[in-house]
Amino acid sequence: MSTLSQTDPITELLKRAKTIAVVGLSSNPMRVSHGVSAYMQSQGYRIIPVNPQIDASLGEKAYRSLLEVPEKIDIVNIFRRPEFVEEVVDEAIQLKVPAIWMQEEVIHEAAAEKARKEGIFVVMDQCILKEHLARFR
Repeated sequence: MSTLSQTDPITELLKRAKTIAVVGLSSNPMRVSHGVSAYMQSQGYRIIPVNPQIDASLGEKAYRSLLEVPEKIDIVNIFRRPEFVEEVVDEAIQLKVPAIWMQEEVIHEAAAEKARKEGIFVVMDQCILKEHLARFR
């Protein structure tokens, strides 16, 4: 297996980031969003659940929207169906979040382009857990 370049932007993002707001994080341990977020939390990232339907997940208070999160967010990780992505991206732009990560099968080209025009780094249709494992095993 070849090693990834040190100038790989995803590697640099994952090294630099400390706080990940997870939009659509479930409190159900059987959901993919929960498992992926639990892994990232185990790797030292602060996970902030963003889901209006839960009070907490992974021992962290949940917020109804990104705009309610009271601290700096390094990555917005999106586990929402594509039709809900644009609203999340608009909130991330308002907050000047440096990176948006759309999980596997979350694809919204127009929202991604809007974010990129605002200087936000965008990863789309990729799993943050898989990408972390590929780089930091």
